Amino acid sequence: MQKSWFTRLVEAIFFGNYFYGICAIGLSVEASMQQQYPLNRPLFYVLIFFATVLYYTLAYIGEGNTNIANKRSMWYAEHKQFVRYSQFVLTGAFIVSAFLFVLRHLGGLRAAPFLYYVMLAVFPVVAAMYYGSSGRYNLRKIGWLKPFVIGFTWAGLVTVYPIIISCIEYGLAYEVRLITVLLFVKNFMFISVLCILFDIKDYGTDYNHQLKTFVVEVGLRKTIFYIIIPLCILGLGTFLTYGFTHGFSSMKIALNTLPFLALLMVAYSLHRRRSILYYLIIIDGLMLVKAICGITAMSFF
Repeated sequence: MQKSWFTRLVEAIFFGNYFYGICAIGLSVEASMQQQYPLNRPLFYVLIFFATVLYYTLAYIGEGNTNIANKRSMWYAEHKQFVRYSQFVLTGAFIVSAFLFVLRHLGGLRAAPFLYYVMLAVFPVVAAMYYGSSGRYNLRKIGWLKPFVIGFTWAGLVTVYPIIISCIEYGLAYEVRLITVLLFVKNFMFISVLCILFDIKDYGTDYNHQLKTFVVEVGLRKTIFYIIIPLCILGLGTFLTYGFTHGFSSMKIALNTLPFLALLMVAYSLHRRRSILYYLIIIDGLMLVKAICGITAMSFF
């Protein structure tokens, strides 16, 4: 049966990883507002969109798996030419955008202290090690570590990068403040939990490949109650600590709590088998929900 144009569009957005790029922009805007720094200029958001889509697509572009049980792999097999063309176009657009960014902010980049470059380099290095070619440097092969590597990289991209780049764009001085540390921990824990939830989907494959993820090692129930819930509490607790001690309004605290409550509800829903699109739309969609809640809280409350 032929798919409708809407179904094809949804699959392209989520299987093609464009939604991840949107989430990266949303979370970056949220972090800038919560840390009370000026929003970045549009070119920065263009760059992180391209970088996110390119990075995630790299994991699937070379797959030859056409197992009909894996809809994402099937999609990549069916749209191989489109994906490769898209990667080519996005890579070219990223290079041009990066060149324009450097050209526009050459003075700020020259004046930036060495610490800026260290902080900007840490997260791409960890991200590269996630896809390392050898077993020694491929962090993706370490099942229990994998979610935290992804969470760390995302937290850096959306919490640290917007602020460092904002300082370069507007000639501001960067200060490591308590709110920055707490927001980093909050984003780190939130996205790490999403990655652990994704491991539930891959339980069968990971078990066969002897990849020791939390779900494979301790089972679904213990993963939810002994790992996911404590991590959620830790992530939310960091924000609540800052919010209550700095006089945040009850509405601002409630809006920032909402994504974590939704995360727990979604985790509980995984007792039933879910499709890959459920994971990509509902679970990954919580990143966008978190960004919208945070932006709304800072804008109106």
